[in-house]
Amino acid sequence: MDRAATVSAVEAAGVVAVIRLREAGALRAVVDALAEGGIRALEVTMSVPGAIGLIAQIAPTLPPEVLLGAGTVLDAQTARAAVEAGARYVVSPVFRPEVVSACHELGAAAIPGCFSPTEILTAWESGADVVKVFPATALGPGYFRDLRGPLPQLKLMPTGGVSLANAGEWIRAGAVAVGVGTALVDPALVAGGRFSEITRKARDFVAAVAAARSAR
Repeated sequence: MDRAATVSAVEAAGVVAVIRLREAGALRAVVDALAEGGIRALEVTMSVPGAIGLIAQIAPTLPPEVLLGAGTVLDAQTARAAVEAGARYVVSPVFRPEVVSACHELGAAAIPGCFSPTEILTAWESGADVVKVFPATALGPGYFRDLRGPLPQLKLMPTGGVSLANAGEWIRAGAVAVGVGTALVDPALVAGGRFSEITRKARDFVAAVAAARSAR
């Protein structure tokens, strides 16, 4: 899958599940639960112990329609290691031009994190495939509407504060996808081994995004 196809697949997926775990042992079960619930874009953050090695283990075992990415990537070296391990896209909480360049050199999509209009446009013009607006908790869907008025070319994805209650509103405001963390991968559910509930949450988020898209 080339970079353009990866970007299209992330957009089609609509939901990017942000997986942050204190214990790496539950990662496979979380990945399987999310995939069973219809999530097709999974982001394993670098805060998961041994994240690069886990990506290398899991990536070859996933069906082609499930995209595995790396998150919380802060430097080019980590970006290269993640892509070489099997990550198809790399997400960061900040914008680092060298991370975007490293991803593109290896054919992976780059999704840097930005906040202000100037930062967002700078990242976009520097080659970002999608711009992660973070922390979206401090903003709201109206921010996307305001940005996309003068800048309709932007591909934006909110992360931070996205919930089942507002996911559809972000999509209707112009988000190409939503990044969802604890509202989907609830640490309490993981700790309790309640993976079927994570699957249920995944289905709910997928349905909310689909409904919002059909209403646009």
